[in-house]
Amino acid sequence: MKIKAIALHTLKEAIRDRVLYLLLFFAVVSIGFSRLLALLTLGDRVKIIKDVGLASLSLFGALMAILIGTGLVYKEIDKKTIYTLLSKPIHRYQFLLGKFFGLALTLFIMLFSMSIIFLALIFLHTFTIEWKMLIAIFYIFLELCLVTSVALLFSCFSTPILSSLFTLAFYIIGHTAWGLETLINKIQPGFGKTMAQALYHFLPDLENFNFKTEIVHNLPIPSSIFLYSTLYGIFYTLFVLTIALLIFRKRDFI
Repeated sequence: MKIKAIALHTLKEAIRDRVLYLLLFFAVVSIGFSRLLALLTLGDRVKIIKDVGLASLSLFGALMAILIGTGLVYKEIDKKTIYTLLSKPIHRYQFLLGKFFGLALTLFIMLFSMSIIFLALIFLHTFTIEWKMLIAIFYIFLELCLVTSVALLFSCFSTPILSSLFTLAFYIIGHTAWGLETLINKIQPGFGKTMAQALYHFLPDLENFNFKTEIVHNLPIPSSIFLYSTLYGIFYTLFVLTIALLIFRKRDFI
C-alpha cells in the first residue's frame, strides 16, 4: 500500500510537469509530420508513416523518461521532503519502487495517448486497425521502463543535469552497442579481444526491444525472440533497480 501511495503521488507530480506536455506536443507534431513526409517521398506511404510514428514514440518516450526520471529523487532531496518521508515508517525500497512505478505509470499513459493518435493516423490511410503495431509499442514500453530505472539510479547520487547526460549516454550506447560486435571480429585474439567481449556482454542492448523494421515490413519474427526480449527487459530492469536501492540505502539523509 505504501508503494502504491508513493506511486500515485509521483504520478500526480509528474502529470503537473510542463516538460511532459511539451514533449507530448512535439511527439504529436512528429507523428503528424510523418504523413507530410509520406506525401513527399516515393514508395509505400503507410510504411513511412508507421516507421516515423514508431520512431517518434520511442524517442519522445525516452526523453520523457530521462527528463522526468532524473529528478525523481533529487527533487525530494532538494526540497528537504526526503527527511520527512524517511522519518515515517517507510522503507527506502518502498520509496524507490514507488517512484519507479509512478513514473512507469506516467509513461504508460503518455505512450497510450501517443499510440491512439498514431493508430488513428494509420486507420485514416488503411481503414483497418493495425494490431501488429501494438507488439512494437509494447516493447517500446519495456525499453522505457529500463531507461526509467537507469534514470532513477543516477538520480540517487547525481544532479538532474548529469543524470540526464548519463542516462542519455546509456540510451545512445544501448542502440549502438551492436557495432562493437563488428569491432570484436576484427580484433586479434588476446587480452584486448577478451576485454571487448566482456564489455559487449555488459553493455545494454536496447535493440532487443526494436521490432520496428520487422513489424512495418511484415517480416517473420520467431516467438523465442519475443520471450528473450521480454525476459531481458525484466531482468535488466530489476538488476538496475537493485543497484539503485543499494546506493540509496547507503545515503545518509537522517
